[in-house]
Amino acid sequence: MRRRTTPQSASGELPLHLRVQEGLRARLLDGTYPPQSRLPSEHALCAQFQVSRITVRQALAALQNEGLVQKIQGRGTFACRPRAAQNVSTLQGFAEAMAPLGHDVRNRLHQFRYVPAGESLAGRLQLPATALLAEIGRVRVLDGQPISYETTYVPEVLGQALAGADLAHRDLFHILEHDGRVALGHADVAITSELADEALCTLLQCHTGSPVLRIDRLVFEAGGAPLLYETLRFRADTFQYRMRVDRQGRTALRP
Repeated sequence: MRRRTTPQSASGELPLHLRVQEGLRARLLDGTYPPQSRLPSEHALCAQFQVSRITVRQALAALQNEGLVQKIQGRGTFACRPRAAQNVSTLQGFAEAMAPLGHDVRNRLHQFRYVPAGESLAGRLQLPATALLAEIGRVRVLDGQPISYETTYVPEVLGQALAGADLAHRDLFHILEHDGRVALGHADVAITSELADEALCTLLQCHTGSPVLRIDRLVFEAGGAPLLYETLRFRADTFQYRMRVDRQGRTALRP
């Protein structure tokens, strides 16, 4: 693991904004400011560190870029949990990616119902618009904290096979491959952002209007036929996708 280095002035002292940044980081990591707690106001931090408001804002912006704090308009700056990360260049289920890293992953089955495909989903899954889809909604819980809400659409026949599966404890990909003998191939992925509404915030235990990382994923079988479509909404303060792109276009997880 590479060690983080901090620039120093010619005299060997840290610039003021880095002193504030390091001081706050230490408090965030040692639990002085636990996750979801509100940090002191900018005015209070100015007095605490004997610096200007511009310096405090520089430090807070850097900590937000690291994922250690989140600024919510009109409410203040809040401490965040360190973000979990998943390799965007590999087709994996959430538990499949997180469990080997030592995380405890659990699911809460929120809903399982059948809905008309409609033109948009029918087009993606190459089905008639009148076809029925199974809609599966699950809250993904990482180390005891709700981190994402996952909505998955599969054709009715496949949904009937999944209805009796243990969706609360197993990854959908694992069920399809090991129980359904379906060979997964690749996925088309789109990554966007949005603000969480009240219903989503209730499920993810976050503030209304909090930023959400939205992942839309169309998964194909190994033979090339579309298999399922899913939308994953992650709390932006708890999760990130990572990849490295080299000059030749190959991708790999960042260290």
